[in-house]
Amino acid sequence: MSSPSPRVLAVIPPMTQLNTPYPSTAYLTGFLRSRSMDARQVDLALSLVLELFSPAGLASVREAVQALSPGDRTPQTAWFDAEFDAIAAVTPRALAFLQGRDPTVAHRINTRTFLPEGARFASLDHYIGEEGEDPLAWAFGALGLQDRARHLATLFLNDLADVLRDAVDARFEFVRYAEKLAAAQPHFDPLAEALAAPPHLIDTTLQRLALQALAAHEPDVVLLSVPFPGSVYAAFRIAQAVKAARPHVVTVLGGGYVNTELRELAEPRVFDFFDHVTLDAGERPLLALLEHVAGKRSKTRLVRTFSREAGEVKYTNFVEPDIPFDDVGTPTWDGLPLDRYLSLLDMLNPMNRLWSDGRWNKLTVAHGCYWKKCSFCDVSLDYISRYEAASASVLVDRIEAIVRETGQTGFHFVDEAAPPKALKALAEELLRRGVAISWWGNIRFEKTFTPELCQLLADSGCIAISGGLEVASDRLLKLMKKGVSVEQVARVTKAFADAGVLVHAYLMYGFPTQTTQDTVDALEYVRQLFENGCIHSGFFHRFACTVHSPVGLNPAEYGVTLQPLPPGRFARNDIAFIDPTPTDHDGLGQGLKKGLYNFMHGIGIDSDIRSWFPVRVPKTTVPRRFVERALTTPR
Repeated sequence: MSSPSPRVLAVIPPMTQLNTPYPSTAYLTGFLRSRSMDARQVDLALSLVLELFSPAGLASVREAVQALSPGDRTPQTAWFDAEFDAIAAVTPRALAFLQGRDPTVAHRINTRTFLPEGARFASLDHYIGEEGEDPLAWAFGALGLQDRARHLATLFLNDLADVLRDAVDARFEFVRYAEKLAAAQPHFDPLAEALAAPPHLIDTTLQRLALQALAAHEPDVVLLSVPFPGSVYAAFRIAQAVKAARPHVVTVLGGGYVNTELRELAEPRVFDFFDHVTLDAGERPLLALLEHVAGKRSKTRLVRTFSREAGEVKYTNFVEPDIPFDDVGTPTWDGLPLDRYLSLLDMLNPMNRLWSDGRWNKLTVAHGCYWKKCSFCDVSLDYISRYEAASASVLVDRIEAIVRETGQTGFHFVDEAAPPKALKALAEELLRRGVAISWWGNIRFEKTFTPELCQLLADSGCIAISGGLEVASDRLLKLMKKGVSVEQVARVTKAFADAGVLVHAYLMYGFPTQTTQDTVDALEYVRQLFENGCIHSGFFHRFACTVHSPVGLNPAEYGVTLQPLPPGRFARNDIAFIDPTPTDHDGLGQGLKKGLYNFMHGIGIDSDIRSWFPVRVPKTTVPRRFVERALTTPR
């Protein structure tokens, strides 16, 4: 006899974000509730940080600091110990301020005498001008009271995070917690050894929070969604606590990290922690799994699911169609403490701050990517290859429902690349219904984004756009099948900027056959884009070849030779390659990042591009007025 549908608890494990919930649990909870199932969610990432920085948590951190041997003490732990009374007194106020619950304390924070200042505050020295001059005046002016205080309070929290790293766990970070245990890690041994080690303060705090969630919700099934390598260790620690306390509870692992790195999972020890591991869009595998738990479906009819049988890992994929994107339901944030998230201001650049500042309702315009050609991307995987868009009517219905639930009108569209046609329809529907929101998201800088469309999107509430310029070289853009040119990117970004929309460029270096000259020229293009007001921020990352990308699948087309993947039964994603082009990408990368950082802060935009590099580089071959001419040339 079958039982009723099991009760589900979806968990956000540390660490993801502190300013807003990672959306995977909201999607799955909303979907299950649309099917009349009992689904709950908790954010243990936020809970962990708030617990560690509570009065009791800080006292425990001090005990850990004082237990250090003299040789293990660092300047940060010494600062924490010496200033403990003041730190313990002001931390609750700093947290309340960052949560938006105590805005008037900004006046005291801005005096620079309220918060004890550790090593992180040294970064302010970079901005000091004349003696006695306010080092942050360039960013916040005479006003900007709240933002200035938010930046100082963020530096204070980063100081506390450094103490946790120095005194408790050297792997601790607010985002990339212990990611080396999981990122492109072929062997499970490092993670297994970490999980077998005696639990430290962060572990025991997390385990206690996990057991409190179990007691509060009494789930039959616990879902742990791990989007990044930096949330894998904590997810396993949570599953470990669940299994120790309630071995009958079914634990399930899924999420972006699993979908890219664990597709060839063969490590049986993973299933000491998790009963099942699912791949790709979670709705269909989850429905099948819940039916199995309820006795309504055999194990042979699971969908895209790893399990352990007789000590070996078995993958089962009973073929059933995925849930149409129009039918996945509306995400819900019910159960998440929306008034307790921390709006952090790490970087003073107005575009960069959006990723850590403010609580954004995260929503997807379309599943997958409509372009799906870029040679560096995992185009063979479901999250890219299966493209489905919801109608504008359905999207605005979802937007209105979310605003009613949360009371907040900020949206971050988390698409791989939101399609221009869908964004146009969405903007028109928002304006037609008179729905006032603020939104931002990721696009391709393609010519479809005319000045007229950019203005329409701005009128509908678009405040910022990010997109890939990648290598900023027409030769390499063509090789990577990006489908854009530098001139085109200049025109599109300028159209958005002229409409009052902030623009962020994703940039890449180290792509196959990229030369030193290509790299120098790329930074010159970027400099000119800043100079002409086309972009407001950017980020350079090193190209990594993955086994699911066109480069990884067809390396000869890109002039490289792949090195054999190391043997292992755990994560398989990044793959090393040999590029015969003699380019010092490490040295050049330092110059790219230094130049870009300064450009984002309005510094050195007129400097010779060679001055940013720590190694000798050739003069740029890009005409000095290339971008300016591109903007004045008819399309």
